[in-house]
Amino acid sequence: MCLGIPGLVVKIDDHAKKLATVDVSGVRRQINIACIVDDNHSIDDCVGDWVLVHVGFAMSRINEAEAAHTLQILTELGEAQAEIEAMRQTSIH
Repeated sequence: MCLGIPGLVVKIDDHAKKLATVDVSGVRRQINIACIVDDNHSIDDCVGDWVLVHVGFAMSRINEAEAAHTLQILTELGEAQAEIEAMRQTSIH
């Protein structure tokens, strides 16, 4: 099962392609942020955003409390470890 897992956007890698690095529980991975960019929220505004990451895309912005709560629930369900390990396999070193 693929889940949206919370991550923190830490830097913009490519403005034209809308690529950014996200940190998910210490694992860094490049993702596409096109879904969270609009006229009121620029690419540069995304740094520091908590997002739900699914299959390499930031699907939506969430607040820090939602991110922490979601990670806690996923951990309790045993799902977070599988998703984080999948991300670790394609992480940025």
